Amino acid sequence: MKSFGTLGKTMALSLSSQPLFTSSKPLSPLKNAFPFSPIRQISTLFLLYPSYNNATTNKFLLRCRNSFSTHAVQEAAPPAASAQTNTNTGASSIDKIVLPTNESSDGLLRIRHTCAHVMAMAVQKLYPNAKVTIGPWIENGFYYDFDMEPLTDRDLKRIKKEMDRIISRNLPLVREEVSRDEAQRRIMSINEPYKIEILESIQEEPITIYHIGDEWWDLCAGPHVETTGKINKKAIELESVAGAYWRGDVKKPMLQRIYGTAWENEDQLKAYLHFKEEAKRRDHRRIGQDLDLFSIQDEAGGGLVFWHPKGAIIRYIIEDTWKKIHMERGYDLLYTPHVAKADLWKISGHLDFYKENMFDQMEIEEELFQLRPMNCPYHVLVYKRQLHSYRDFPIRVAELGTVYRYELSGSLHGLFRVRGFTQDDAHIFCLEDQIKDEIRGVLDLTEEILQQFGFDKYEVNLSTRPEKAVGDDEIWERATSALKDALEDKGWSYQIDDGGGAFYGPKIDLKIEDALGRKWQCSTIQVDFNLPQRFDITYVDSNQERKRPIMIHRAVLGSLERFFGVLIENYAGDFPLWLSPIQARVLPVNDAQLQYCNEVGKKLKASGIRAEVISGERLPKLIRNAETQKIPLMAVVGPKEAETQTVTVRSRFAGELGNMSIDEFISRTKTASENRTLL
Repeated sequence: MKSFGTLGKTMALSLSSQPLFTSSKPLSPLKNAFPFSPIRQISTLFLLYPSYNNATTNKFLLRCRNSFSTHAVQEAAPPAASAQTNTNTGASSIDKIVLPTNESSDGLLRIRHTCAHVMAMAVQKLYPNAKVTIGPWIENGFYYDFDMEPLTDRDLKRIKKEMDRIISRNLPLVREEVSRDEAQRRIMSINEPYKIEILESIQEEPITIYHIGDEWWDLCAGPHVETTGKINKKAIELESVAGAYWRGDVKKPMLQRIYGTAWENEDQLKAYLHFKEEAKRRDHRRIGQDLDLFSIQDEAGGGLVFWHPKGAIIRYIIEDTWKKIHMERGYDLLYTPHVAKADLWKISGHLDFYKENMFDQMEIEEELFQLRPMNCPYHVLVYKRQLHSYRDFPIRVAELGTVYRYELSGSLHGLFRVRGFTQDDAHIFCLEDQIKDEIRGVLDLTEEILQQFGFDKYEVNLSTRPEKAVGDDEIWERATSALKDALEDKGWSYQIDDGGGAFYGPKIDLKIEDALGRKWQCSTIQVDFNLPQRFDITYVDSNQERKRPIMIHRAVLGSLERFFGVLIENYAGDFPLWLSPIQARVLPVNDAQLQYCNEVGKKLKASGIRAEVISGERLPKLIRNAETQKIPLMAVVGPKEAETQTVTVRSRFAGELGNMSIDEFISRTKTASENRTLL
């Protein structure tokens, strides 16, 4: 009879006073410890040997199944787009639904805008003292702000039922044009003070009003559906309620903001809710806590990130990758101060245009100093320290520079909106005829870095001159043409954001697409005609005349904190081997193998593999904990492994790898990590 192995006996003894199998020669502990294909092997054994297919064995099998979480899904490719992948149950009809957007579906936009009005009507029917403010459509639905008592989830259910009644009545949406005086008279007659303020901000004439039947109306420019019956009430859901200051001003009243989502049909709503649930599962704040990657601590202040040891390892890998690629591509690395005299920010213009995002100044020895909100002026000062010739160009400098920006506490959000963060900043000083080649070089570098971390789908926008801008028309046209030529050279499709450039120059913005199809603004490339002029930087041309160089700002990752948050959510914390903070965990079957496990751990660390030894629990729990902590490799050691100086290896992504020597395990792990492949 075939032996089930040492671990089989260990697990069976925990369930019954009698072992299921006996063995004079222990087999690999992994054969019986892991919950995936080994479970199928266990089941097969029970079928092959019916005498063991009794209550005890069934209990043992059930215990095995329930002890571990299935990982087949996590071994598969990550989802490619929003609401198109079910990571738990495989493909289904809901996975194939591609959700429309406000831009792609005019009908959907009308539905969402009308839903905001219907919700406001429902709220005022249920709560007559509620005052309405604004109610726009947004990316996935709509919201409306009310001045009223705080609402609860139970209130949202009441409001939704009232909305359903309004929709079922199939009331018409009627557009009416009135004079400004008439609009004001009507608003005052129903005592809606916020609408008076909104009316004062409307510049166009005549004023348009939309009625729902003859029961409710609102100042609005549209568009809307023809009747409320055009809305599918089963495709709407009220999602949450939150506080929001009127006009975003903390000195003004706190309002109740009700968020809702609306779609064309019920299947779209289900797909959206599925996507939302998956996004919740990937929330970097929860995963960051579960995997002990980072924290934001009240004692230190909101928006200030603490990188824990495991998170710090990933940051080190990100920084190391970033630095190597930049140095290979001709950049010089800089480190500059976190604070400078306030006068520097006057010269740069930040005190005039950016003051509300800057922390208060501090006085040191009767001089005012400022925490830096940007790195750019420092890089200009480094350039300015000596006179440059046209032969020196291009000059490329890069820095992982930490900056500090004031954000309202209510706007802070995990790693995505913080008060202190590290930008992957770089600046290129070049001649006008070098702009295209330098931009193309930045695009190549951006692609290389992003692909290192698994991002290869982008949305690219080219933003052109706004109404208010510095620099003459000719230089703007030449710079914009250079950006277009570089993008076309690269073969990337892009959209024009007409007038969306910065006041100091045109720019390219790149959004990366994650595993859920969400787009994140990370990379930006901006031509700057402003700072060279403000700091009066020059170079000597071939005719020995002083000329002003072109300055290019660029960031690839945006900020390390935000990019780390995107990475966490993209991988759902399940990092690939090369990026994982702990690459291998060494696990003993019992304490008798602990000394050998410690020797294995030391050898792995000495070879550059990020490894740890964990003991003190029964092996099934050690394995379960390693799975929960998303450790890529487990090296299990039983009596046989200790005797033969080997380990039995399981890859989180590739399954069982069997028994191997320490040297082989080290070699294969290092090769896979260096090549960024699976073991």
